Amino acid sequence: MQAATQLDRTFAALADPTRRGVIELLRKRPRRAGELAAALEMSAQAMSRHLRVLRRTGLVEEDGLDDDARVRVYRLRAEPFAGLRDWIEEVEAFWTDQLSAFKAHAERPRKGKHP
Repeated sequence: MQAATQLDRTFAALADPTRRGVIELLRKRPRRAGELAAALEMSAQAMSRHLRVLRRTGLVEEDGLDDDARVRVYRLRAEPFAGLRDWIEEVEAFWTDQLSAFKAHAERPRKGKHP
């Protein structure tokens, strides 16, 4: 998938406050869907829909437990967040350059003006 398309999908997935809540919970440790639903006070069905979006965008992955294949544990994936971080760093670099240029312009001595 192209980087811009992946970035768009990442932003779309993170636009929802519930999905950001899931991300915050998973930052602390992997969790089962039921734990996520309980922590965010929502039904299992509603949580399933949010997890589906997060899986499709690649923000989270699911693994089964060795002793019970019915139980799924969700964890964050680093790659999409690295792409997001790279984009933010590019935007930040642009503004740093712009502000540096403005500062240099504002601080340069002006001809014909006396202090």
